[in-house]
Amino acid sequence: MTVIDSLPTRTDQQMNPAHIHPEKLTDAGASPTTTNPDVLTWVEEVAALTQPDYIHWCSGTQDEWSLLAEELVATGTLIPLNKNLRPGSFLARSHPNDVARVEDRTFISTERETDAGPTNNWVAPDEMRQTLKPLFSGSMRGRTMYVVPFSMGPVGGDISQLGIQLTDSPYAVLNMRIMTRMGQLAMDHITPGIEWVKTVHSVGAPLLNDADDVEWPCNDTKYICHFPETLEVWSFGSGYGGNALLSKKCFALRIATVMARKDGWLAEHMLLLKLTSPAGKVFHIAAAFPSACGKTNLAMLKPTLPGWNVETIGDDIAWLRPGTDGQLRAINPEAGFFGVAPGTGYDTNPVAMNSIWGNTIFTNVALTDDGDVWWEGMTKTPPAHAIDWQGNDWTPDSGRLAAHPNSRFTVPIKQCPTLAEEWNESDGVPIDAILFGGRRATNVPLVTESLDWKHGVFMGATVSSEKTAAQEGTVGELRRDPFGMLPFCGYNMADYWSHWLSMGELLGDKAPRIFQVNWFRKGDDGRFLWPGFGENTRVLEWVVRRVSGEVEGRAVSVGTVPAPGELNLEGMTIPERDLEELFTVDPELWLAECDLTEAYFAQFGDRIPTALREQLADLHERLERSAHE
Repeated sequence: MTVIDSLPTRTDQQMNPAHIHPEKLTDAGASPTTTNPDVLTWVEEVAALTQPDYIHWCSGTQDEWSLLAEELVATGTLIPLNKNLRPGSFLARSHPNDVARVEDRTFISTERETDAGPTNNWVAPDEMRQTLKPLFSGSMRGRTMYVVPFSMGPVGGDISQLGIQLTDSPYAVLNMRIMTRMGQLAMDHITPGIEWVKTVHSVGAPLLNDADDVEWPCNDTKYICHFPETLEVWSFGSGYGGNALLSKKCFALRIATVMARKDGWLAEHMLLLKLTSPAGKVFHIAAAFPSACGKTNLAMLKPTLPGWNVETIGDDIAWLRPGTDGQLRAINPEAGFFGVAPGTGYDTNPVAMNSIWGNTIFTNVALTDDGDVWWEGMTKTPPAHAIDWQGNDWTPDSGRLAAHPNSRFTVPIKQCPTLAEEWNESDGVPIDAILFGGRRATNVPLVTESLDWKHGVFMGATVSSEKTAAQEGTVGELRRDPFGMLPFCGYNMADYWSHWLSMGELLGDKAPRIFQVNWFRKGDDGRFLWPGFGENTRVLEWVVRRVSGEVEGRAVSVGTVPAPGELNLEGMTIPERDLEELFTVDPELWLAECDLTEAYFAQFGDRIPTALREQLADLHERLERSAHE
């Protein structure tokens, strides 16, 4: 087991692990809740480094959650909301310098730089540990270190994984209880000899000489560091979101992608949904989109087609593993939603709004005069007055946002009114189709099926969104976000594509069908050609009809699109010209994009799978033929 070297000598004055501060919690968490020597040694070593005043072994009970919440209310970190409007809910305001993931301070530390790849920030493990050691030394003085055992996925499930987070942030503990299966049951499954992930988090704000705490402790220096080869995460300086909830992007994606590659499964930035036809036939779909591409809205879709029903399994992360039947099966490893608030409203996502009726932690949104929350896009009419996310008076004429653009809500997934019964299945659900998509104003059709698995991996590898020049009608610079995983893959992205290709070989004819979708195509006048939201059910219907062999589709140079009349437009008015443009493939524009893709692949050198180079060459050839027809 690897812990930062050269630990300082611990003294009784520096740490007293036998007692919990009586003003914070009862003595219930004072004693270790495991006899696993690996856990006990690790906790002791980290405590010797960070020097907390107390250690609390988290049980995951509601009583513990309530006591921690009371403590944070007393310190001013949490503001209770109106219990009649938003029962059991709180508002937190972070420091203005601690409001989002910090990608430029996020590192992958592998022994060889090439294993991290060109899309990750790399620092050698020994060098990174030497950087972190003085930062973590004494970083928890005056604070409690919480030992947070958790399971990603149902405890004991075949696809699930276990971890422990050590943190000095009770705010992080509260959010971890919502987002994971946190508590004693998870700890009981962390037995000697099994694999589990070690995560350490400190806000980097020790309380010295009995100093008073601040409402949002953090540090201007921030590091979010991953050690894939030893299954560790060390995060310093931030108390916010994915920097502090180490179960989320840090474990569930960056570390899990490495575990998945080793053990033959997939850890993906994907939503999961259950789609039921009017005839009662059930399909399960996984979908990967970059941010701001409608991922949550699709996970919580309200169908416009009569008789069709969408149920939510997960909105952000999926773990996929071949089952005993040979089919690819998936779970949502999380137990809550950590959603972006701005833009979420009853018009855009009523399911999300109906999920956050209570028992929710809101961070960096506005506080209304009646003790509720508000953010831009929540309602058509803003409140006449509110307190903004920084604690200042706000009115609609203030000339600034009331809520931070990355403000969040954390809510238990069980409160989702469209939650599928299968969301908690240990073995996961069988995946029938995988969707990839980006925000493309040009080129990419509304929906395209890949020619085969290899072509589908090529689609996922080249997912992108266009910048302004492209949106104005020319192929400009593309923001590449392969598989929606650009910030989240824990190893070389080219090797990740190779792993996807090998999974296709393993699954064979039982592999899910792969599609690319694009809700954001625009006409020459700048209008969106497709209304999106609930109307996207029509695209899902065509996808599952293709999976079921009910429609033939139409072959084009980039794949298979709906043949005329196959897309169900009943009850919908869309101009014929718009419909035609939604599926237009301009070979000249696509050939220009092929050149951009070739340049993009070049950064990965000889790590690029041969199959993807062949897919690019084949696409180029098909487009050349089309251009001359």
